[in-house]
Amino acid sequence: MAEGAFRRLRSGIQGPTPPRPGRAEGDETVAMAQGRSRPAWAEIDLAAVTHNARVLSRVVQPSVLCAVVKAHGYGHGGPAVAKAALAGGATGLAVALVDEGVELRQHGVPGPILLLSECGADAVDTALAYRLTPTLYSHQGIEHFARASRLLEQRTSAHVKVDTGMHRVGATAEEVPALIQAIADDPFLRLEGMWTHLPVADGETAEDRDFTLGQLATFDRLARQLLAAGFDADIVHAANTAGAIAFPSARYGMVRCGIGLYGYLPGPAVQRAFAAASNESLRPVMSLRARVVAVRTLPAGARPSYGRLRPLPGRSVVATVPIGYADGVPRALFTAGFGVLIGGRRRPLAGMVTMDQLVVDCGDDPSVQPGDEVVLLGRQGDEEITADEWARLLGTISYEVLCGIGPRVPRLTVNGPERTGPTGPTGPDTSPPAP
Repeated sequence: MAEGAFRRLRSGIQGPTPPRPGRAEGDETVAMAQGRSRPAWAEIDLAAVTHNARVLSRVVQPSVLCAVVKAHGYGHGGPAVAKAALAGGATGLAVALVDEGVELRQHGVPGPILLLSECGADAVDTALAYRLTPTLYSHQGIEHFARASRLLEQRTSAHVKVDTGMHRVGATAEEVPALIQAIADDPFLRLEGMWTHLPVADGETAEDRDFTLGQLATFDRLARQLLAAGFDADIVHAANTAGAIAFPSARYGMVRCGIGLYGYLPGPAVQRAFAAASNESLRPVMSLRARVVAVRTLPAGARPSYGRLRPLPGRSVVATVPIGYADGVPRALFTAGFGVLIGGRRRPLAGMVTMDQLVVDCGDDPSVQPGDEVVLLGRQGDEEITADEWARLLGTISYEVLCGIGPRVPRLTVNGPERTGPTGPTGPDTSPPAP
């Protein structure tokens, strides 16, 4: 029997069982909206996902990478991102909800899938049916999974979550031994892992760093206590993207990377640590694009859009773009001075973002025409707009920007393997909308 994780703490612990090849069922896995009636879309670069997974795996080795693909892959498309991450070296996946795990399985995603929160009693049977690994942190949760596993006559592996300071979900360090004893006492349950979460691993202050180190010290003490009591687990994990990069001691046998998988790093301290640890860069996975649908020339002083908030400084070509705040382009971008890319140049918004459309001030440039590509996130020519830039303007984080791109914006995969789906061997057409 393999040596357990508590005994091998910080010593190159093996993570979840590597995925076995499975049959892919339908890779229109990122099509969150079926309509293609307007030219606005998000491109999802699957090669960038694979690259990012490979880079992160190298940085944290000998620990292994668990790719966090909750929230429909942070808005990128869960199943497609999951497959690309596994291709890049991730050995397991993590989701927040049972439904998210079910979606992955229904699209042929293999390998371990960890539920990051304890699910309700009504979802236990589904979790077991789709071979999802539960996280448990209450006696009630343990009882639900034990009862269902007994009826199925199968043994269920589970992870126990420890609350070391996040104070969201999880059992306290004092409660954990009794929970693990309850798992050990049930013949239909097996302790596979124990984990915690680090809320300020991306922090800049000495207080943040001390808090994170204190969490890890608490976690280590608990692991030693459990080992002394005769308990052990295969997998111990604590680090999110920030912890995995900025706190090497937090890597244990497995790390859970979310935002890094999508090409972003949470904060300057983590960015500096990553630059010191790797000579490769992460690549943003999502770009947000549209096409100009109308162009008009307006006189100086005209005030386009709701509220008539800003007069045009001069006679200007104003382009209308069919995407708005219902799609995740916040109104606050206008007041923050945001501009889009058209023709490789930054162009400011000419007025307030509306629900379905925005207007762009193209100045005295008569070359802008209906059908021209507009980039809100991504690269065009020598210019690039990132989710970090949006986050700075909006006073938020890149996670919220990416997850906020709405479901009626189709996700179109690029640089991925041949698509397979119920509509045929290549799936539906995924070329950008024509002018």
